[in-house]
Amino acid sequence: MELKEVAAVSGRGGLFKILKPTKNGVILEAIDASKKRFVAGANERVSILNEISIYTTDNEGSVPLESVLQKINLKYGNEISISSKSTNDELGAFLGSVLPEYDREKVYHSDIKKLAVWYGILLANYPELLVAKAETKESKKEAETTKVEAVAETSEAPAKKEAKKKTTKAETTSAEDSAPKESAPKKAAAKKSTKTKSE
Repeated sequence: MELKEVAAVSGRGGLFKILKPTKNGVILEAIDASKKRFVAGANERVSILNEISIYTTDNEGSVPLESVLQKINLKYGNEISISSKSTNDELGAFLGSVLPEYDREKVYHSDIKKLAVWYGILLANYPELLVAKAETKESKKEAETTKVEAVAETSEAPAKKEAKKKTTKAETTSAEDSAPKESAPKKAAAKKSTKTKSE
């Protein structure tokens, strides 16, 4: 599951899982106990969560919602400090604690309430979406490194075997070369002796 598979629909509370497109729109399923499905038509405003950003006052101008959700998870974990009943000051302080540079003129208090509701829904249903991807990438990198090392060891095995063969052959050749050889005069003398006996 990824954030690009989750959507919010204007005028409808909660979040929805994107199932598949149709001729008239897209089939969505409520991310709650009801699992209610409906077709969101062209007249409904569907916002995919990974395409939503929060306005900031820095040079970037905005921060992806995904990044903000992950910051909230790092700071607050399972217990966020705001709810739909929180005051405007509490809502502003909450977002400011995870995103100090958020634009206080463009980001409304109703947006922060919505953010808190979405966070709660994702935490209850898809908590893995709130974990920074860098951790997942690091785990993948470690797994790939282990795999590469295993492949390298497998590749080295035949090479080592071949090297051992070559070493043994070289040792045999060296042993043959170092064995004492009969000198030519001795061989000639032995031949002559045999000839004399037969005569």
